[in-house]
Amino acid sequence: MSSLEGFYVAATVVALLQFLRLRERRLLPFLLGLALLAVAHHQEDWFAARPWHIGAGLALLATLLTWSPRGPRR
Repeated sequence: MSSLEGFYVAATVVALLQFLRLRERRLLPFLLGLALLAVAHHQEDWFAARPWHIGAGLALLATLLTWSPRGPRR
């Protein structure tokens, strides 16, 4: 296990525990993004990891959308 892979696995576990504690559905895309990054860093070949990195980026962009404030600005 590489150091980045271990970091993303640990971050995924922490995010999962936070989700279970709070039951905040907005954490799910963030959790998915971290998990996809862990899988991407587990791949030996960069080309094999590329789709996992793209998926992680999309999941983290979805996180940005779910965490953005809704409604009119004042």
